[in-house]
Amino acid sequence: MREAAERGHTLYVCEQHDVFLRNEIAKIKAAKFHFSDDKNSFELEESLEILPTHFDAIFMRKDPPFDNEYLYSTYLLELAAHQGARVINNPSAVRGWNEKLSIARFPQFAPEFLVTSNNDLIRELLAKHQDIVVKPLDGMGGSGVFRLTESDPNIGVILETATRFGAQTVMAQRYLPQILQGDKRIIIINGEPLPYALARIPKAGETRGNLAAGGKGVAQPLSPRDTEIATTVGKVLKENGLFFVGLDVIGDYLTEINVTSPTGIVEIAAQTTCKPAQIFMQALENLSA
Repeated sequence: MREAAERGHTLYVCEQHDVFLRNEIAKIKAAKFHFSDDKNSFELEESLEILPTHFDAIFMRKDPPFDNEYLYSTYLLELAAHQGARVINNPSAVRGWNEKLSIARFPQFAPEFLVTSNNDLIRELLAKHQDIVVKPLDGMGGSGVFRLTESDPNIGVILETATRFGAQTVMAQRYLPQILQGDKRIIIINGEPLPYALARIPKAGETRGNLAAGGKGVAQPLSPRDTEIATTVGKVLKENGLFFVGLDVIGDYLTEINVTSPTGIVEIAAQTTCKPAQIFMQALENLSA
């Protein structure tokens, strides 16, 4: 937003439920946004009812969980797009690319995994690998993630909790010890990766590297394997209208494709000479040219 303002663009903001339909026409209740002289504060004008086509671009950035309200938002924004608005990311693609399940589109990069609500199947995977991670399909920031080993005395209750006694589908993945060197967030902008990843290193006693779970973010150049994954996946993302995406890579393996609200560009900008916001805005302006 700061980069857009510095480039002379007018900013508006709205929240999820400010997008609505009036009969068949998509509308937005949006307020003009101004940064104050103190860059850490801002001012909002009165909200107005505006057609989505009034804006050069609408950038949806809503944290999971991907619940029914999130689903309805993608429907409304998809209607706005059909009526001529440019919505980033493509709402139908956001709906179609579950952040955990989408690694199945790229099996050559994924660790062995299982998607099921059947606790017996998860136990079989655990018996094979002795060390696995179980996570919900709709979470973020590491919420609801469990690491399980065969010697864990709480296997039963953890699986009952994670799957809600077999009623909720989850993902189980082989544990990757390379997480100790960081869960790498690779940012893709219009199909192209930034040259740096943000390695999110777990704090002591923690399995998860997520910043929200206390992980430390360390920017580092992409490895050849990172680049192979990012360029291959990035091409498909661009074809599907997924403009701004965060890939999660542990060691040499793709573990998630984050299409809703990927983080990391602030830390990369602070720690390197890379300017992700400039790259983002230049790519967006090129779309509009």
